[in-house]
Order: sequence, then C-alpha cells, then structure tokens
Amino acid sequence: MSALEEGTLHKVQYYETDQMGVVHHSNYIRWFEEARAEWMEAVGLPYARLEAEGIASPVLSVACAYRRPVRYGEIARIRVRLTAYNGVKLSVAYRVEDAATGQERATGESTHAFLDSKTGMPLRLRRACPELDEILQVQIERDRATEESAK
Repeated sequence: MSALEEGTLHKVQYYETDQMGVVHHSNYIRWFEEARAEWMEAVGLPYARLEAEGIASPVLSVACAYRRPVRYGEIARIRVRLTAYNGVKLSVAYRVEDAATGQERATGESTHAFLDSKTGMPLRLRRACPELDEILQVQIERDRATEESAK
C-alpha cells in the first residue's frame, strides 16, 4: 500500500521526545512534511519534479492541534488529505493516529503556494504546467468524494 491509501508510518525515536517520553510538539510539523512528501510522490508530484519544472512550493502557514500524546517507541500513522486547491495555492490536512489502534493523536493543516523558482513570483499551475495541475485537480476531487462518503 502507498502513502496515498495507508498514510505514512513513523516509529517515534528517542531523540524526538522530551524527558517524559512524549514527542516534542515541533516534531509533528516535521511528520506533516514527511507525509506530504510521500503523498506527493504517490500521486506523481515528487518535489524533485516540481523543482525540475522550475516550481517552488513554500509553506504559507501550518497549524497543529494536539489531542493525545505520542510516546517513544509508538508507531504513528500520518494521513494526508488535500482540502483546497485553486491553481496557485493548496491546503493539506493531516491526521496523526496510533497505527495500532487508529486513535487520533493530532490534526493539522498546511497551506502552500506555487512560485516560479527563478523570479519568486506566484504562478498558476494551469498555465505553467497543466499536467501537474491536472494531477492536483484529480486529487482534490478524489479527496472531496472520500470525505463526503465518510459522512
């Protein structure tokens, strides 16, 4: 199974924890990035491809809500879902859960822009790289349909 279907698994390392054996809050943001990169590869948009096309994708915002602690030695599953895409920006939702039980541990969201890596100016993927735009259009529709069927 790929990151697209099953999420990204992450075994908590000792260095990620505080003195109580609880994962330090800053690591969740790293896990989001790790899961997003794996998700992008799974859908055909690896960061290396974006860079080869002259596209940068900086983070505009990131947020995390901590529900229950993740501890040393546990395996977390980070699920990724595309929540918004308009050709210039995209927003991604994350759910961190215990891989064994599915218990929610944290949720988050990040928003990213697409820029011309030479000029630093915003660009529309529809015009700059229609193939990449199509991949994201398909994914946003897929994720919306999945969300609707879960309700």
